Amino acid sequence: MNAIGGPDAEPAIAVIAATRAWLENVVIGLQLCPFAAAPHLNDRVRYCVSMQRSGVGLLEELVEELQALQDTDPLICETTLLIHPHALPDFLDYNDFLDECDAAVAALGLEGELQVASFHPLYQFAGTGAQDIENYTNRSPYPMLHLLRESSIERAVANYPDIGEIGPRNIATLRRLGHEGWRLLCSQ
Repeated sequence: MNAIGGPDAEPAIAVIAATRAWLENVVIGLQLCPFAAAPHLNDRVRYCVSMQRSGVGLLEELVEELQALQDTDPLICETTLLIHPHALPDFLDYNDFLDECDAAVAALGLEGELQVASFHPLYQFAGTGAQDIENYTNRSPYPMLHLLRESSIERAVANYPDIGEIGPRNIATLRRLGHEGWRLLCSQ
């Protein structure tokens, strides 16, 4: 399901197409997230493209999307990808913005119900170098905020035998793939 319209519809369609290809080829294709396939295959992922250029505007849209997700039956929409190609292109600014996202969840009284996960083209985990391959587990074509239901996470964790092995397995997968393999995969 997509949220597009108005004068930015054509650019939004391209953003969603790139994000969907990344989800299919990288996240699901490499099995970086063993829980991503079901919502995708059942068309329960909402792709929302923000044309905001500031954190202030993006925060307003985040609040709207959090409320919309909370108000929607999970059998219709389980998760939302709020993609913001123009806001917070600098990773450090984006990373600082995540505190505002958590504050918005709390202000809406949605702690324990919804959470925000983070993906960015320049994602960098603390203690890593900018080009270390393990950062690519969270590198997406555009900056995005992944709005998740806590209940979905709890169900997935309860049904997945080795949850603690996902991170190390992902790092091993990306090390085997390497930077050239990443470039080839993302060019599909």
